[in-house]
Amino acid sequence: MAQFRLQGSKVLAVDMTGDAVKAKNGVMVAYDGQMSFKKMTGGGEGLRGMVTRRLTGEQMAVMEVKGHGTCYFADRASEINLVRLQGEKLYVEADNLLCTEAALRTGTTFTGLRGASQGHGLFTTTVEGSGQAAIISDGPAVVLRVTKQSPLQVDPGAYVAHTGDLRQHFQSGVNFRTFLGEGSGEAFQIRFEGEGLVYVQPSERNTVGGEV
Repeated sequence: MAQFRLQGSKVLAVDMTGDAVKAKNGVMVAYDGQMSFKKMTGGGEGLRGMVTRRLTGEQMAVMEVKGHGTCYFADRASEINLVRLQGEKLYVEADNLLCTEAALRTGTTFTGLRGASQGHGLFTTTVEGSGQAAIISDGPAVVLRVTKQSPLQVDPGAYVAHTGDLRQHFQSGVNFRTFLGEGSGEAFQIRFEGEGLVYVQPSERNTVGGEV
């Protein structure tokens, strides 16, 4: 089984003993030992995945890395966050998914208004199974717990990923940029209800919803 560990906060080291991982294309920065690299189609989900991702607009270029030694991954000095899954599902934007153990299954799912708010379509990437995944964020991600008693409102541009049994509602309101006088018109937020964890970044990507 591949072992994930952080070198600082912006480099992921993966120790492999003949096993494999799936990583975003172009994020390998160094390796020692013997490694092979293979481009995968459809985000690593084969021909069906390639067709699905083209239809949904949730594009993800993935390579398989296999061998003996240590491979190092980084993506534009982004902060890296490790997520350990134990049979549950991780929902994450394709751009924020850096690397996963090969045993984890990836796919796409309908997210409704959150995808529309980000201008990324109505779908997002899922990672499912038992193992580790590495996600990236613009600045150190904050992990916020949602409970039945404590729902959470998130600006769409700050959302990175979530796990757990969460329901999402898209609601109008003001976002952080509107408070600062940098937004215009009606703004939107994502409301999470249920039980789970939400990863948010301290830097907002440009969104469609925030300016509607």
